[in-house]
Amino acid sequence: PGGRITGTSDALNTKGLLDLMLAQNPDTKTVGLLYSKSEDSSKQPIEDAKAYLEGKGIRCVEKTGTTTDEVTSAVDALIAEKVDAVFTPTDNTIMTAELAIYEKFLNAKIPQYCGADSFALNGAFLGYGVDYANLGVETANMVADILINGADPATLAVKTFDNGTATINTEICTELGYDYDTVAAAFEPYCTKINTITTAESFGDVQQ
Repeated sequence: PGGRITGTSDALNTKGLLDLMLAQNPDTKTVGLLYSKSEDSSKQPIEDAKAYLEGKGIRCVEKTGTTTDEVTSAVDALIAEKVDAVFTPTDNTIMTAELAIYEKFLNAKIPQYCGADSFALNGAFLGYGVDYANLGVETANMVADILINGADPATLAVKTFDNGTATINTEICTELGYDYDTVAAAFEPYCTKINTITTAESFGDVQQ
């Protein structure tokens, strides 16, 4: 904005995801932050998460990895630290390793809260992100405003979204010992929509 560029953003709302975590796990004392230092897009969400959680008196434990083997070791370290839950932003390195690590968290009864539904597909308890249908509508409205109504892009703020879609892996939910209806009720005030999914390698493999 201020020039010829504006638009909409699907940037992760870190606070929104952490609010879901604390709604379901209100007694959380220690949160693991699992990410890759090589992912520039993870830096700001991790800083935001630390500030938000520490502001609530919650201890944060950071562990990183740049390969699947390093990520696996980071997961083992978080489990050894006895974290109550794990936060992962929209991090491609962790996403690549998810199928190799989710059972470790599951066996330790640690829920993992992540910044995309693809994590939930690959075994994380929860994936959270922008409601893309809503994003598409708002993007189209902005395009129409510029092309049809003559709006100046320089005067249009980039539009972001406070709430999004929570995708619960129902298999993981059950194996963690959670009741789905109770979880959904806790999440409902903090998201625009709740989806469910079961563990698979790709979305095309999900059984309907």
